[in-house]
Amino acid sequence: MFKNLFARKPLSLLLEEMAGENRLRRVLGPVQLTSLGVGCIIGTGIFVLTGVAAHDKAGPALILSFVVAGLACIFSALCYAEFASLAPVAGSAYTYAYATLGELFAWIIGWDLVLEYTVASATVAHGWSHYFQSFIGIFGLKIPHALSIAPFDFSPTLGRLVATGSVLDVPAIVIAGIVTAILVVGIKESASVNTAMVAIKVAIVFFVIIVGAFYVNPANWLPFAPFGLTGVSFFGHTLVGQSGAGGEPLGMLAGAAMIFFAYIGFDSVSTHAEEARNPQRDVPIGIVTSLALCTVLYIAVSAILTGMVPYDKIDINAPVAEAFRQVGLPWAQFLIALGALAGITSVLLVLMLSQPRVFLAMARDGMVPESVFGAVHPKFRTPYKSTILTGIVVALLAAFVPLRVLAELVNIGTLLAFVIVCAAVLIMRKVEPDAPRPFRCPLVPLVPILGIGFCALLMFSLPAENWLRLIVWLLAGFVIYFAYGRRHSVLARRRQTAALDAVAVEPAAGQK
Repeated sequence: MFKNLFARKPLSLLLEEMAGENRLRRVLGPVQLTSLGVGCIIGTGIFVLTGVAAHDKAGPALILSFVVAGLACIFSALCYAEFASLAPVAGSAYTYAYATLGELFAWIIGWDLVLEYTVASATVAHGWSHYFQSFIGIFGLKIPHALSIAPFDFSPTLGRLVATGSVLDVPAIVIAGIVTAILVVGIKESASVNTAMVAIKVAIVFFVIIVGAFYVNPANWLPFAPFGLTGVSFFGHTLVGQSGAGGEPLGMLAGAAMIFFAYIGFDSVSTHAEEARNPQRDVPIGIVTSLALCTVLYIAVSAILTGMVPYDKIDINAPVAEAFRQVGLPWAQFLIALGALAGITSVLLVLMLSQPRVFLAMARDGMVPESVFGAVHPKFRTPYKSTILTGIVVALLAAFVPLRVLAELVNIGTLLAFVIVCAAVLIMRKVEPDAPRPFRCPLVPLVPILGIGFCALLMFSLPAENWLRLIVWLLAGFVIYFAYGRRHSVLARRRQTAALDAVAVEPAAGQK
């Protein structure tokens, strides 16, 4: 039994599945893949999480937070790119773990990716709601308070959850429903919508950088690191740096841990490898290009934002639009809010596009019911059942759970996925040294080791509650795996069939 838990899925089997009838349509080129990456990276990180991280965690040192998070992502992205060219199928880190670390680790990372993409989508839908309300507020319109935000929120001052007086976030539910409908129609249509929105929001980001530079007051960058340059804890006990009222770590590293999930767009590029026309070449291009471009833009925008407004006066819900209003440019608020809506919508689209692809890979392996999660629409060639289910869960989370809780919950899952992928590259170089690698991660083992180190450091810069939530989520996953996944595993059934065939052959040979 123990041996079966760590059985690896051969690369030959992965490539065999790619040739089957139940695969996705190959329609994405390098520009569309890069656009998907940019579409997922640029959005919530710039337009929403910069406010929370600067106000609560890092102050102007948020600039360095983006540098540290970017470095962690660059090391991880190079490992992702190697795997994406080696095994260009749906599933991202789940598939890579199955081929290197075995079935149990594959389940852990797959279940972790479900948490990552679902909660990230809810976080983005929540941010979209706030910018939508900021946008209609320009015209004097307002959604009733009871329908505008989640019913509770986390107070950094009190260090606990407090009631908001609201019932649910209706705009978040609406945008989740609209995006779900678009995704069911097809990948090509979804990618085209995303490309148009990416063009709009990149133009707005350049507008923020160029125009905002004229309103930067260097005095707002002082003190540069009001919470310090660290912020590392170990299960609720701060090791280096300051602590907040609730015991959570504060500082530049804590800020990097909070905004880290803003970078997961390159992870989503790898989930679409099966839909790439030339995945061995195009997917690595999409991963590396989107990450490099967005890291530079993040650093620039965080510098502008913290220079325009004192960090403790930054609005946490719509920080960029409100910063321009505070410096006397209300007309710019309209453009930024409009661009933010387009930008955040494209992030939500890519995240909700990626989640069903992970389910699809798990369903093909028998880990989850194939009739639901492996069903591909006969006309649209999309995993429509799991897309609809994802949309429902995202809408519910976004409607009832606040931004601060969602943002920190998703980061620890993302970081764990990156640690496993970096480790898997090291293992795969030993296990399959001669496998064709159109893209090779440079400086192995240094780059994967640095990726593991940076991501582990950021994991310990998150509050202890995130570790507890991750452990509870993984325990629930183990229950599902041992109750269903292990029994229905395609790989396990193949081994069992091969063993029975071998037993049948032996007596026959003896009789002869």
